[in-house]
Amino acid sequence: MTTSTNDRALRMILLSAALILVFSALVLGVHGSAPPVAFDPEPGRPRADVIRIDGLKRFGPLERPAVTYLHEKHTRALAARNLDCLSCHLPGEKALSTKFKRLEDASREQTMAVYHTHCTGCHRETASRGERSGPVSCAGCHQERPVASSWRDIGMDQSLHYRHVKAQENRCETCHHQRDPATEKLTYVKGQENNCRSCHRETPVEKVRPLRQAAHEQCIDCHRRQIARQKEAGPIHCSGCHDPALQARIEKLKEVPRLLRGQPDQTLVKAARRNAPPIDPAERVNLVPFNHLGHESYVDTCRACHHVTMESCAACHSLEGSKEGKFVTLQAAMHRATAQPSCIGCHNAAKAKPACAGCHDAIPVKDPPDVAGCASCHVPKPEGLEKGADRQAVARRLIEARQVVAATYAEEEIPENVEIRALSRIYEGVKLPHRRIVKALAKGASESRLAGAFHRDPGTLCQGCHHHSPVAKKPPACASCHGQPFDPRQPGRPGLQAAYHLQCMECHRSMGIAKPAATDCTGCHKEKR
Repeated sequence: MTTSTNDRALRMILLSAALILVFSALVLGVHGSAPPVAFDPEPGRPRADVIRIDGLKRFGPLERPAVTYLHEKHTRALAARNLDCLSCHLPGEKALSTKFKRLEDASREQTMAVYHTHCTGCHRETASRGERSGPVSCAGCHQERPVASSWRDIGMDQSLHYRHVKAQENRCETCHHQRDPATEKLTYVKGQENNCRSCHRETPVEKVRPLRQAAHEQCIDCHRRQIARQKEAGPIHCSGCHDPALQARIEKLKEVPRLLRGQPDQTLVKAARRNAPPIDPAERVNLVPFNHLGHESYVDTCRACHHVTMESCAACHSLEGSKEGKFVTLQAAMHRATAQPSCIGCHNAAKAKPACAGCHDAIPVKDPPDVAGCASCHVPKPEGLEKGADRQAVARRLIEARQVVAATYAEEEIPENVEIRALSRIYEGVKLPHRRIVKALAKGASESRLAGAFHRDPGTLCQGCHHHSPVAKKPPACASCHGQPFDPRQPGRPGLQAAYHLQCMECHRSMGIAKPAATDCTGCHKEKR
């Protein structure tokens, strides 16, 4: 036996011993607390533990439908017999394999044989003891009736991340690593901690495990070891992480220290061409002063913006587009209205909240957005940006100089009531509590820093209803644009009755206003007698 073989054998012995200890702790409770009980929803309800066994697809088209496997249902059955994960998962070099009864998929025949031998074998053995068991025929497992899944992705928000930081006593290297190209080994470099998704993608890339496999091997194995040490630990079952109801029970810390990784408090966002010589910052125009510190408080995870790596956006999204950024240009990455990680996409998501939706739902989303709004973020060439200047100081000065509009016109300048009588034939005119509505909208806008930054004028709030008129204290009446009745020469413009109903009813629906309901005619109109 060679030295390397001896070393490997020794590692396997130590690993087996460690697994036996974990097994004892998990099952018998000798060296640790008992594992959390698996979640078992009511029959017929969607489940978070639904796994589609379709791994044979890698060898070609499936001959039969994929098998719907309920992981926690089997976990509970094993726990009743004092068995655990080792019953199905083999120990790998560092952790339990996520594959069933194997470490690798050698061939189609071998993989199929593993399932057929062990699954049906276990079912037969269970049935022979007179216990309720699973199917043993092909049609019993391979069915076109998948169970509805409630599975939902989970990630490290700031609260959960900090709880892990404390549990690991600030040892970031426990989770964060990168591959050293010189030695081909994993290493840790302080200050270069990255998102797991930067290396572990949804599908395997060369020798890098996919995200799902890496997370299950590292996270669940760590939780199992913590339980064995009688320490507080996270879930080891599917639903503990992926069931929406159980996700909602995860403790949220009220105060989380800022996660530092060398990021600036404020900076100037600039475009750069790949492999091009740097351009003097003083020659640039239309930079964006970006309040990084402020935006950190709006989101619960860095992945809200840094969705793959923790580098700057331009590292992947160049002006021309690159393979690293899936050929999404920097302009599109920042401005795509329907993409959550983009600036515009994130702002649109914020505008969909009930306090904002009453106005913004009536304003069509444009992709790309209007050029007229560029000045909200982009600024002309700032002073003091000569070569070598403190860019953070310049960005901070520009951000502090921004005009924040947190209110609308003075109360006495806003009509208290407006009576709409233009269509009062069957019903009496509508007495609109105009000032009360404006004050309610202004209160909602004042609580949004985003609104304060983008409502450029005290009359901006009025544009929610008076949407195509200039900003003014006395905008023109609705009837000046919306004719009575519908004008066939302008089919895209509704008639006056439709305009009122669309504006008022959709606003009530978007803002969740219960009284009067959007469909309650007499809640607004009194019927004529």
